[in-house]
Amino acid sequence: MALSQTQKAVWEKARALGSGGQAVRLGDAACAYLIARIAADLGLLEHFPEFIEDVPVFFSPGKLDALMIEGVTPLPLFERLLQLNPDGDMYFACLANLHKARLKYEVILQSQAIPTLEQVGPRGLLQYGKLSPRGLAALLFWRKWFFDIDNRAGQETGYLFEPVIANAVGGTPVSSTRSPVKRHRDGRKGRQVDCLLGNKAYELKIRMTIAASGQGRWGEELDYPLDCKQSGYTPVLVVLDSTPNMKLAELTRAFLDQDGEVYIGAQAWEHLDELAGPTMAAFLERYIREPIDHLINEATNELPELRVRIEEGAMIIALAGEEMRILRSDGAGEDNTRDEAPDDLLGDDL
Repeated sequence: MALSQTQKAVWEKARALGSGGQAVRLGDAACAYLIARIAADLGLLEHFPEFIEDVPVFFSPGKLDALMIEGVTPLPLFERLLQLNPDGDMYFACLANLHKARLKYEVILQSQAIPTLEQVGPRGLLQYGKLSPRGLAALLFWRKWFFDIDNRAGQETGYLFEPVIANAVGGTPVSSTRSPVKRHRDGRKGRQVDCLLGNKAYELKIRMTIAASGQGRWGEELDYPLDCKQSGYTPVLVVLDSTPNMKLAELTRAFLDQDGEVYIGAQAWEHLDELAGPTMAAFLERYIREPIDHLINEATNELPELRVRIEEGAMIIALAGEEMRILRSDGAGEDNTRDEAPDDLLGDDL
């Protein structure tokens, strides 16, 4: 069966390098693994004699770049997958984006610039004398490095989360330059939309924080449902974390005041599952909800001892009897590029 133009775009987009100096692309061996993993997830492995029955799980411990199956041409297998399950293309696209994001973050960990005491030294005045100069210098170093990599994790999660959820439920993320939702304060400017699905414009959030992000930014968030309604779209707020706070309550009222819809916590997951259908609901459950819930359920107030050190070109992080080794590389360089909105998995012309 020949692929449609949309299916070809999904295949090429999923394999593409992406933007930024630290972006990664998926070769034939990685794509073959993803198809095998999807076939196993969907109970279709018997139709793929090219693969062994014991396909490594996606969240396997060890190196991510080991998730490959060599010696197999993946495109005919992709076509076979779509014959067996028409939603296999979007499953592949979403899983490929998740895999690329994880591979990219490995590159970030290996190449994130090392902080210097000239950058953060003045901050030590706030705690000078609490520790020895040597101890305080080490604390400032590690605190800054962990802040940097956590900040990058937040950015990369945002780039990943919105388009994966949007495409899983059959919608499309839209950048401000292509958006049909216009700002009511300036009708010439569009609003970035996390997921456009029919006449509904979704705002997707993992959680709402109570931290102040600037009055202008918060004002724009409150304007979103009004912008949607005046542009002819129903505003829909989806927040996966049900933890209550004042900003979540305020934003909820703003959406409801414009005849919008609000789904929070368990209701949010139920709504996404209904939109996604059985195949993509299974993807959301396996690769988004279960890992997040597992981490939340393992959280405890009794934190294990944390030890970090640098030796022989590697950063070693040890806790709870486990050790993670991050090999450092100077070749990749720091990537400070930032797109206005995450790429649509289907491409700009579809």
